[in-house]
Amino acid sequence: MLKEANMTASHTIAIAAAQYPIGEPHSLAEWEEKIRVWVAEGAKTGAKLLVFPEYAAIEQAACFGPEVYGDLKLTLDKVAELAPSRVALHAELARKHHVHILVGSGPVKKADGRFVNIAQLVTPDGAVGEQEKIIMTPFERDWGISGGAPLRVFETALGKIGILICYDSEFPLLARALVEAGAEVLLVPSCTERVSGYHRVRTGSVARALENTVVTVQSPTVGDAPWSPAVDFNAGAAGIYVPSEHAVSDTGVVAEGTLNAAQWVSGKVDLARLKRLRTTGEMRNYADWMSQPGAARLAQGVEVGKLG
Repeated sequence: MLKEANMTASHTIAIAAAQYPIGEPHSLAEWEEKIRVWVAEGAKTGAKLLVFPEYAAIEQAACFGPEVYGDLKLTLDKVAELAPSRVALHAELARKHHVHILVGSGPVKKADGRFVNIAQLVTPDGAVGEQEKIIMTPFERDWGISGGAPLRVFETALGKIGILICYDSEFPLLARALVEAGAEVLLVPSCTERVSGYHRVRTGSVARALENTVVTVQSPTVGDAPWSPAVDFNAGAAGIYVPSEHAVSDTGVVAEGTLNAAQWVSGKVDLARLKRLRTTGEMRNYADWMSQPGAARLAQGVEVGKLG
């Protein structure tokens, strides 16, 4: 038996990841009620960290009729305009349910007129952190979404959290920079049209957990929304992943949902045990990173700040 298994100190957090169905709300009040119900159901799982997916915010465009939701540029403008109120609603619910929430990402318009894809992390005491998506997919370039910066690590009451929005999870150096800067949890909100896309992000999430001895959490959009030129088809399953290690998880899967079902997927992870595995595990991927030819320290460009 591993020496690690005899150590008793723990830092366990409960996490829930949404398989969030893109619907067609007819008003902002209807959309807000849907979010209230989803957060309440997520909190009932016992989770203290709720994760919503990439581009879940685009659903709000449906509230303004076909003249808005049928036009991609007007969709981006309107959803970006709603960002402050969208975050405020989630902050209210975070306080009410005593949870941290990763808000479903959406476009935000910068001062120079560029759109970036931003996910906000809100805490029960009202603090808000923002992470911009770094690397754009081909379809985002076609939309006119720009890559953002910088990478950030958020120090929270639950632990140190980093965010890799969908495609960003497929790039090992981004994750490594976050982990070298202290991240213990990597959140991966995703939005993929096809099952193949879902599996790319899932593969990235599993690999980043293995390489860095951290927990990764994928939350996807699901369901069809033919009214939207942006999020018309959505496929995926939520998952909570760790390295496959004895006494932690034989498969690396803490929890995983049913493909394309609308549901919460929840599980508990001991962050202290994962950290100990970096030097006591069967394999020591985190510690052996620098053994790779060309490996470098990567944390220098990451902003680290206290949230809440």
